[in-house]
Amino acid sequence: MLPGLLERLEEAGNLLPRFTSPRCLLERQAVGGCEACLVTCPHEAVELGPPGSSIQIDPERCTGCGLCVQVCPSGALEYSLQPALQSLYDQRERGPEAPDDRPDASGATLACAASGAGGATLPCLGRVTSALVAAAGAWNTPLTLLHGDCAGCPVGAPDVPQRVAGVVEEAQRLRLATGQPAEVVVRAASPADAQGGGLSRRGVFRALLRSGRQQLAQALPEQPLPFVDWSVPEERTPEEWRWRAQALRPSPAETAGIHWPAPLVDETCIDCPVCANVCPTQAITRDLQPGGGVQLLLDLNACTGCMACLHSCPPGAIHAQEEWLPAAFRATILLRESDHVM
Repeated sequence: MLPGLLERLEEAGNLLPRFTSPRCLLERQAVGGCEACLVTCPHEAVELGPPGSSIQIDPERCTGCGLCVQVCPSGALEYSLQPALQSLYDQRERGPEAPDDRPDASGATLACAASGAGGATLPCLGRVTSALVAAAGAWNTPLTLLHGDCAGCPVGAPDVPQRVAGVVEEAQRLRLATGQPAEVVVRAASPADAQGGGLSRRGVFRALLRSGRQQLAQALPEQPLPFVDWSVPEERTPEEWRWRAQALRPSPAETAGIHWPAPLVDETCIDCPVCANVCPTQAITRDLQPGGGVQLLLDLNACTGCMACLHSCPPGAIHAQEEWLPAAFRATILLRESDHVM
């Protein structure tokens, strides 16, 4: 009964990622634009459209692999992270029924659907993001990511394992400040992963329920996500970056640099509004002062590091800073203060 239910959920699902147009660099008219999703899609499912719908995804071609979401620099394309995160959290401590001879039995496992491995599955490991890996590190949970034959897979792309390795590398840079790197293995699934080892009678039933809950959780996010309410400032920041910040556990030392690329402004700034206009999450804002001046402010937590501001700045006054102290995440940063407004 459970497999039939899961199959019906899969058939009813919507594989398309959510597109939030105000976060798209094309919509923001950033200099140089962005074609990351168009170039990355292995199925030519992404097309560029007019303002208001700059990114159009063909539902007949999209397989839900998630590779476009992986490369989107501003979180304009996204899937819900909650089911996968919940699966990792539930797998943190396996019960006494877990077989000792099962590979990777001491940690959490996520597998692509085509791998044939049991347990929690994703349509493709292209769905794995840095926030997911960072969360596993924060929970001190070894994570194994299992893939199938990527070279012949109709869902993702041949280089998915290499792409996932890059995602893991980015997460490890973030976790460096915590002193607790994530333990991650990316490998091809084996027959032992499919068999799952031996279980007692009671263990079989418990494992079935546990596996069913995890697979059900993976199926649910395929339903369309709600639209972002842009009037709520908290919703402007993509879930990916909110979880990256939350995954900074154990808390870094106050003198530790946290890898979080974001802009700094030098004295060649001409106080124009371009950087604030192109920022896809409104991490950069301009606060007009009663006396006629302006303050340029940065909310570091909301910054995705897309650097649209840097590429669009007319005088080239913006530069990237790769690391920030923890205190910078607790208060708004004054990038520049001027007594006049352009």
